Formats: sequence, structure tokens, C-alpha cells
Amino acid sequence: MSSPSEAVTPALLREWGLPDPGDSKKARGEIMVVGGSRSSPGGALLAGEAALRVGAGRLGLAVPRSIDAHVGIALPEAGIFALPDDAADPLEGRLRDHVASADAVLVGPGFDDPDETRATLLAVAATGTACLVLDAFAIGVLPGVDRSALPSRLILNANKEEAAILLGRELGDDVSADLGEVARRYDAVISCYDVTVHPDGRSWRMDEGGPGLGTSGSGDVRAGAIAGFAARGIPSERAAVWGAWTHARAGDRLTERTGLGFLARDLAAELTPTLKDALAPS
Repeated sequence: MSSPSEAVTPALLREWGLPDPGDSKKARGEIMVVGGSRSSPGGALLAGEAALRVGAGRLGLAVPRSIDAHVGIALPEAGIFALPDDAADPLEGRLRDHVASADAVLVGPGFDDPDETRATLLAVAATGTACLVLDAFAIGVLPGVDRSALPSRLILNANKEEAAILLGRELGDDVSADLGEVARRYDAVISCYDVTVHPDGRSWRMDEGGPGLGTSGSGDVRAGAIAGFAARGIPSERAAVWGAWTHARAGDRLTERTGLGFLARDLAAELTPTLKDALAPS
């Protein structure tokens, strides 16, 4: 049986606060998103936009060479780096340096091949990057990766199916307890829907979020928000809680205003005003 989770409220988030934004984009952190494919280029785009929308200062997108030009046009705010479509070393030249120096690296959104995802994940980890956030296919390949090869600061953005892969069985009635087992096994903060758990046993639960979040690309936005907060320099568990809550609350706001049927790109755009309101004095 897990210990009671702390409720996530705007008051708690205001108590935690966020780092001073400073006077330049460099002060708000650099985020690298590594993902995308010809079949799903939008995953990396949505994650990257979300990271900027929650205040990350600089964004780099590393996507397959077959789509890099298209992605650069779609998100002109990002620096674009090409991943080889099929290569033993997924990180070439200056891309390796940017990954190594980034404040947070998100791997997974839009990837569609497990072998290439595993090779890319290991190559990213080998750069010595400080903070790694995993999503989608990068979660799915994690059980076959040596944990010691990954950085100590690891955040997992999982849906229930992906959490079950990490757990080795379906989630039970006590989701917090099952996620706690995953967090300890992988020595990582895990955020799954309304619950976030630290490997030391602390956990947080939120009431926000509804059926509108169940739309294509929504998870990519959530992963990007978490990674964006991590890049700003706050502790992993707070980055995960901030990202999950802001994503969920943005969905609630859109549902209240427009009804069911909003798109993931609408979620990304809604993150900024949601964050502004959360930080406003009550």
C-alpha cells in the first residue's frame, strides 16, 4: 500500500515557484528534443513548441534527415539538427556537442522504430547529458537498457500502457504503489496521467485533466512541457508535476471554452496563459 499522495494545487505550485527568468534566453535553459520520423514528424514539433511555451529559453530539434527541412519551416524558433536515417552513430558533429551541453534532453516523441530508438537513446546518454526525459518509444525500449548507462537525473513521461511495460504487468488498483515500484526500479521520477512519483516514495496527485486530453499528440505536448520545466533548472519531480499539471489544466481550460475536439497544437498554445494564471497571486 502506498503512502498518501500530496495534492497538486495552484497554491502548492506557487509555493514551489519557478526560477527567475533572467534577462536573456540563455538564463531559461536549453532543451534538445530528439525524435520524429517520416510517419510521425509532428511528435517532435509539438514537444518542442510545448517546451518553449512553458518558458524554456532555447530549443534544438534533432530529427531524421528526411524531414529536417520540413520541421525547420514548421517551427522556425528551433535550431534544427539532422539525425542519420540509418547510421551506427546517431549523433554526428555539432549535434553531439549540443546534446551534451543541453540543460535537458527529451528522447522519444515521434520515433517509430525500437532499434533506432534504443541506439539513439544510448548515444544521447553517452554524451554525459545532465538530464534525460523519456517518452513514447524511448519508454518502451527502457527495460532493455542498462540503467547505469543513463544519467542519474531521469524523468519518465509514461501512459498506462508504457508504465505496464516498465512494471512487467498491468497496473493494479493502487496506481501510486505500482508507479513507485517503477520509480525505484529505474531510479527515476515517473509521471503517468494524474500521478507523479519520486523513487524515494514521495508522490503527487492532481484532479485536473479530462477526456479532451485523449487526442493525438497530447502526450508529446505533455513530455515537452515536463522537459521544458526541467531545462529551466527545477528539480526533476517538480518539473514533472509542473508539466503534468499545466498540460492537464490547459486541457480543462480548452474544454470549458470550446468543448471536446481541440487539438494537441491548441494544448501547446494554451500552456503559456495557463502558467501565467497559475503563478498569479490568489
